[in-house]
Amino acid sequence: MPAAGTETPLPLGERVPDFDLPGTDGARHRLGDASPANATVVVFTCNHCPYALAWHDRILAVADDYAAQGVRFLAVNPNDASRYPADSFEAMQRRVREKPWPMPYLHDESQGVARAWGAAVTPELYVLDADLQLRYHGAPDADHGDPRLRAAWLRTALDEVLAGRPVSHPATRLLGCSVKWRPER
Repeated sequence: MPAAGTETPLPLGERVPDFDLPGTDGARHRLGDASPANATVVVFTCNHCPYALAWHDRILAVADDYAAQGVRFLAVNPNDASRYPADSFEAMQRRVREKPWPMPYLHDESQGVARAWGAAVTPELYVLDADLQLRYHGAPDADHGDPRLRAAWLRTALDEVLAGRPVSHPATRLLGCSVKWRPER
């Protein structure tokens, strides 16, 4: 269920909205302009949520493990940094300097991308096929507290997308902290 202030979640099988966001690497990243990928994973995440932090290393491991298969990962932080300073762009830059990421870490300051995608929690994953059509939406695995699960739901979805098969479980429950929306004015 989307958080207050978000649009309807994206329908499975449909092309997702494009975006153009600044990254902690100093570059802008546009979903539709990147070199062709066999699959793309967009992860709405942040710096302070205990769920996002618990799944962080598992998501990074999947990004490393699937890079050679042409899978691109993009992490997007949509949280209101004025109320949650740990999610400021500067804090995001510090975080990637402390432990390099195998993916761009993007700042959705306006929260427009999170709203357009219907993001509700952090972390929230979207797996896209080569045509940027949504094939999986959900959590990395069933339990943020059990690293032995190794982001199994995400890995299964990627394996099926890369094999050209329908994703057997295209939507899983969302587990995480709510996106920290700016107050309505």
